[in-house]
Amino acid sequence: MPLIPLRVLLDHAAENGYGVAAFNVNNMEQIQAIMAAARKTDSPVIVQASRGARKYTNDAYLRHLMLAAVELNPKLPMVMHQDHGNSPETCFSAIEQNFTSVMMDGSLDEAGKTPSTYEYNAQVTRQVVDRAHAVGVSVEGELGALGGLEDGHGAGLTQEEVKLHLTDPDQAEKFVAQTGVDALAVAIGTSHGAYKFSHKPTGDILKMDLIEEIHRRLPDTHLVMHGSSSVPQELQDTINKYGGKIKQTYGVPIEQIQRGIRHGVRKVNVDTDNRLAMTAAIRQVFSESPEEFDPRKYLGPARERMQAECERRMTAFGQAGHAGKVPTRSCKEMVTFYKNRKK
Repeated sequence: MPLIPLRVLLDHAAENGYGVAAFNVNNMEQIQAIMAAARKTDSPVIVQASRGARKYTNDAYLRHLMLAAVELNPKLPMVMHQDHGNSPETCFSAIEQNFTSVMMDGSLDEAGKTPSTYEYNAQVTRQVVDRAHAVGVSVEGELGALGGLEDGHGAGLTQEEVKLHLTDPDQAEKFVAQTGVDALAVAIGTSHGAYKFSHKPTGDILKMDLIEEIHRRLPDTHLVMHGSSSVPQELQDTINKYGGKIKQTYGVPIEQIQRGIRHGVRKVNVDTDNRLAMTAAIRQVFSESPEEFDPRKYLGPARERMQAECERRMTAFGQAGHAGKVPTRSCKEMVTFYKNRKK
């Protein structure tokens, strides 16, 4: 099955009431873990790369890793997504690298450090939509700002500051109409990284009701939850047991993500959970077998631990069992779809 645009997969997810985990990758073991989990659960896949990942891995290596995943898994529909593009140029370069979906994050300025204006966000996002849709590539936008940092991208907002940058439903309606995005990432109180909440999140800090209101107003727009790792306690404990120093922290509960999926959330970004899983496995090997120096002996268990986390998310979000049901529309075929939308 060829790479498919994000819009194709999210349309199918909406029609069938499930969400799709979007996993970040930086190296071979991570993409192997994701694809192994997808095979085991018969799941469609969103594999995404941040600017930091593209810089770390190099575009050529990363592109070929993703194309290898497609070649080795011909029955699994896969979206190749640029995560948090900081500028139109970043998104355009991803399209040139055969990404089938891009995110233009105009919620922050081009440096990725300061919340931008609505006008700037709408302008750059529209610019990317026009170029991307012309070649059948899907576009995700973002309105509002998350806390924390991801690969250096983010305003580093505190939990209190995040409350000042939540997505406004009125602006969400206007933004979708002005830009024509295929999916909209909304700010509901979450943060990038492991340190999301100092206690189990309640309605005063995790605004799931905001998602419900935006979905009510925009029932045909696919919503996206960023900063949605659940930060399992078991992984924190394992890391600390074997010499780590993860401070007690709380992520987004799975049941809250499932609530979001019932109200229009179709893409759920997960990165920290996989990083924690790999780190837990590696620390355990180093602690229990300090004489070990063969990377295969610790990266192998790390890959297996991450695969298990991916399987859990794929099952919990409802995408398991849908791989063979997703339409196989290519970017080339989607050009006509987008042209017809403009009429």
